[in-house]
Amino acid sequence: MRSNKFGIHIAASTLALAVSYGAHAVTDEDIMNDHKTPGDIVSYGMGTQGQRFSTLDNLNTGNIQYLQPVWAFSFGSEKMRGQESQPMIKDGVMYVTASYSRVYAIDAMTGEEIWQYDARLPDGIMPCCDVVNRGVALYDDKVIFGTLDAKLVALNKDTGKPMWIKKVADYQAGYAITAAPIVVKGKLITGVSGGEFGIVGKVEAYDPNTGDLLWTRPTVEGHMGYVYKDGKAIENGISGGKAGVTWPGDMWKNGGAATWLGGTYDPDTDSLFFGTGNPAPWNSHLRPGDNLFSSSRLAIDPDDGSIKWHFQTTPHDGWDYDGVNELISFDYQENGKTVKAAATADRNGFFYVLNRENGDFIRGFPFVDKITWATGLDPETGRPIYAEGGRPGDPTVTAGTKGNPVLAQPAFLGGKNWMPMAYSQDTGLFYVPSNEWSMDIWNEPVSYKKGAAFLGAGFTIKPANDDYIGVLRAMDPKTGKEVWRYENTAPLWGGVMTTAGNLVFTGTPEGYLKAFDAKTGEELYKFNTGSGVVGTPVTWIMDGEQYVSVASGWGGAVPLWGGEVAKVVKEFNQGGMVWTFKLPKDRVASN
Repeated sequence: MRSNKFGIHIAASTLALAVSYGAHAVTDEDIMNDHKTPGDIVSYGMGTQGQRFSTLDNLNTGNIQYLQPVWAFSFGSEKMRGQESQPMIKDGVMYVTASYSRVYAIDAMTGEEIWQYDARLPDGIMPCCDVVNRGVALYDDKVIFGTLDAKLVALNKDTGKPMWIKKVADYQAGYAITAAPIVVKGKLITGVSGGEFGIVGKVEAYDPNTGDLLWTRPTVEGHMGYVYKDGKAIENGISGGKAGVTWPGDMWKNGGAATWLGGTYDPDTDSLFFGTGNPAPWNSHLRPGDNLFSSSRLAIDPDDGSIKWHFQTTPHDGWDYDGVNELISFDYQENGKTVKAAATADRNGFFYVLNRENGDFIRGFPFVDKITWATGLDPETGRPIYAEGGRPGDPTVTAGTKGNPVLAQPAFLGGKNWMPMAYSQDTGLFYVPSNEWSMDIWNEPVSYKKGAAFLGAGFTIKPANDDYIGVLRAMDPKTGKEVWRYENTAPLWGGVMTTAGNLVFTGTPEGYLKAFDAKTGEELYKFNTGSGVVGTPVTWIMDGEQYVSVASGWGGAVPLWGGEVAKVVKEFNQGGMVWTFKLPKDRVASN
């Protein structure tokens, strides 16, 4: 093993093998067809629409008990926490990120390291919710990822050597990048993190070959968008049309709405779908109005960044419910017609089905057991009907330094947080990793200071039940019915995958990779990885055998922000591994 000035570690014995495996560049066609090519995984979401559905059925309910680990790779060092990555697979090489902005290329057959890249992070990074990274984008001969100091880095896929590095935003103002970027129509698309620091969210497109900025779209009403031609910025319209329409005074200038989870892409409507985070500060009494485009889903034109439509799940958010959760495209039949829909399970506890062509509300329903901040959704618009007394009190009209606290459910960590759900084309169900918890929340005075937390709120999170917090749910998007559920003692914080083998995979903080019957919810398989699973599993086929991989390593927001919930997980061991399993050829059988 040798390293160089770039922070790259290259295993000499496997470098030649990597060059051999990596002979084929990733094309736009590869990315657009990712959901149809189970031998590779070249998009975040196992397809640009983010369904996380595999057409593979070699591994199924009849033989899942024969799934066996074949290798485990350690991310090494003392940086063993918060492994939320989704692996990518191309031509026998796995590309996976780890905490603290690291990237690894691994021989997918043997688990041997090919190369490692460590970003050199400054001391002053300010990630709100752990040192996580959720994955890379693959394009041409490059592996591209975002760093905790808000940069994009393009690495050569065969050697790990940097090809370009681009500053996206100022980390000293609270910006970071934790999501996997995506490539759409030859453009590298990224969002930003930092909503707890009063940043301004944005979605940007870069040239993946050079790192040149192509367009930028702020996600707070009132800020100007730009396209770039020949290196020059050309105004491309103010987000929302003009400033201050749904914000008081100058609050929009530090309005939050971070795009910290990244996006999906729907080729049917040629739209990027990005969610936006909480408005800043949390204290909603400082910013009366809907505070667009915070806590929303946006449809964005990938050619120039224009906003096509928006849907706001929590107008005038006062609970940090965000709106970043993935919007997944899917079709269903109704009255003999195909409905082009998109679905999202929001932090606020409601599941929304939208028309993805225009953003119109189709239906919405709770997917958690209890919601206290709202009594329901307007059946025509989907706008929440706020519960009387459900908003934290105004500190300026009560004695002391804080407003009257309220008990709110779900807690601000959400009915569902970042962890991606999955949609099965076979069952027509969404498989939603969710949590049952509540919070005491109150507001406090606050003013903006660059790089400082901009909350104006205090909180304590607590479990809603004595014996479980996490719930994996199978939800019918046409009826709102919960078809089945699996209850887990600790909060669920990892993603979900489903397959044509009638299987649903997810991980638990207790360390297990688990598989369930997609129709009934029966637990069929579990394997303990040694640390909490907060990554997202993937599956692919190689040499006729079906593989499953998942990153393992406890961390993320729960142990940092969880309050009383953190007591439930305080004994869990941190870690840093990627585990790979396979079904042997002689065990392939039909259900």
